[in-house]
Amino acid sequence: MRAWRVHEYGEPAVALHLDEIDTPEPGAGEVRIRVEAATLNFNDLDGIRGRYATVRVEPPYIPGMEVLGRVESAGDGAGDWVGKRVVAIPSGAYGGYAEVAVAPTAMTFVMPDRLPLPDAAAIYMPFHLAWLAVHERAQLRAGETMLVHAGAGGAGSAAIQLGVQAGARVIAVAGGERKTAFCTELGAARVVDHRTEDFVDVALAETGGRGVDVAFDTVGGDTTVRTFRAMAFNGRHLLVGFASGIEQEDEGIVPRPVLFGNFSLVGVCHAYIDDPVAFKAMTGGFNFPAHADGERLHAELLAMLDRGAIRPIVDRAVAFDQLPVALEAMAARETIGRVVVTV
Repeated sequence: MRAWRVHEYGEPAVALHLDEIDTPEPGAGEVRIRVEAATLNFNDLDGIRGRYATVRVEPPYIPGMEVLGRVESAGDGAGDWVGKRVVAIPSGAYGGYAEVAVAPTAMTFVMPDRLPLPDAAAIYMPFHLAWLAVHERAQLRAGETMLVHAGAGGAGSAAIQLGVQAGARVIAVAGGERKTAFCTELGAARVVDHRTEDFVDVALAETGGRGVDVAFDTVGGDTTVRTFRAMAFNGRHLLVGFASGIEQEDEGIVPRPVLFGNFSLVGVCHAYIDDPVAFKAMTGGFNFPAHADGERLHAELLAMLDRGAIRPIVDRAVAFDQLPVALEAMAARETIGRVVVTV
């Protein structure tokens, strides 16, 4: 099979090589997927650059943490998946930039044939992650105000839509006229262009000085620390990602502003597992929901799609041989929503 592999950490145009390698075989509880599309994520970039400490894979390896395709074979205990069209996170959260990928069934969900490419490939990660953050972790309520950083990104655009559907007032942050206009189109009540405005000043002005009830933060770094000043009493600051630099996952947060701010820091990590209790015991404290919880959420999201309450956002769909170029465009913040690579 053909696969894009990292031979040496670096920028995508240099680090990635299109290789012919052996097709992987699924193990117990895994499925082998004939990939129709791979969707790009910032975590892929961090891995390619060698900056992702949490899931660091030594070269040579195949990046790619999100795929759509048809299950063509399965390991022990996963035979019922054969023939199904699915979206999945490959085993280890890498291996998706290939014609064939292997994924655990715990991170695999059926994607109906009625949903066409590229939209069908753009739904899974952003909406599952945003729902976990907004509804499960923050318990966002109608009438509350939610600040969404990187509102024009994949997860941010999903969070805006879910917030609007929940009856919240959404303040979105983005950079440039194209991206701010896009956030307004999605339903944000106020959009902050971070190139010309201070989101803290705007958030406080828009809430009469009390601050926002929920902050959806996929950026990290200085943006996270500045957001502390914009939080309301009993607010929930969602730590969802580190788009400003994954190396910040190892940097400490000074607790004083959190203590005096009387708000909650809320961690959000998207993953599903077969046995949450056993996994927690094995890892010494990691918490992830069960695949059954993901199945219920997936059904709700598909229902919302069918009635037009939410929509996937695809900036561009490119051919497999253009994958490194598309990654470079995403890294340069040239894209809105998702970038889908057809295989």
